[in-house]
Amino acid sequence: MHDDRSFQAGAVSPRPAKRLSLVALSLLATALFLALGIWQVERRAWKLDLIARVEARLSAAPVPAPGPAEWPRISHETSRDADEYRRVTASGRFLPGRAVRTMAVTEKGPGSWLLEPLVTGSGDTILVNRGFVPPDWRAPPGDGEGTATVTGLLRITEPGGGFLRSNDPAHGRWYSRDVAAIAEAEGLGRVAPYFIDADAAGNGPGRPVGGLTVVAFRNHHLIYALTWFGLAALSGYAAHRAWRERVPG
Repeated sequence: MHDDRSFQAGAVSPRPAKRLSLVALSLLATALFLALGIWQVERRAWKLDLIARVEARLSAAPVPAPGPAEWPRISHETSRDADEYRRVTASGRFLPGRAVRTMAVTEKGPGSWLLEPLVTGSGDTILVNRGFVPPDWRAPPGDGEGTATVTGLLRITEPGGGFLRSNDPAHGRWYSRDVAAIAEAEGLGRVAPYFIDADAAGNGPGRPVGGLTVVAFRNHHLIYALTWFGLAALSGYAAHRAWRERVPG
């Protein structure tokens, strides 16, 4: 004879499908949050290594600016980690009448970066960011003439634009230092796929102010990792509670 008292008081009843679904979703969320936390730990390790390498470059002696043989490698996106902020030097002559201004906001206020093409002794053309100029700046007589030696930081091109605006080559409005677009607009032919942020060595009365490059890296990966791991713990606890919850028998 069937006994309806098949479960003792307080025994765990068969778990309905809804509860099993909740457990499964909680476990899935736990796995996802753990994966994101681990990814942030890996990103933090990469960022710390990048910071250490860049700091070593900033304190190193300048080397000759990379020539055409190295340009294809620097053109690749991955070169940003390997080459950006290297101290380099180049000598040559600035092309007169080819200066381009790109929008800038610095510690000296709003204004422009002054980019000029430098033709080296070997005939290579490199865009040089000579420095910051205010909106009403006018080049002093003889500025940029003769042979010049530039020392500064190698920077990777900034395509597209900036300040939430796209570059407008047709009207000479530049919001980023887009090397290829500037070279095409100015008819410069083949140029290096990078530009040089000049240091302050060439500063003088009325000249562009160099050496204003800000080298800073956001590194909040530890906070992000702890956040994801905390969410993983909460999701895991929710799965545990859902699995252990008792239903009156």
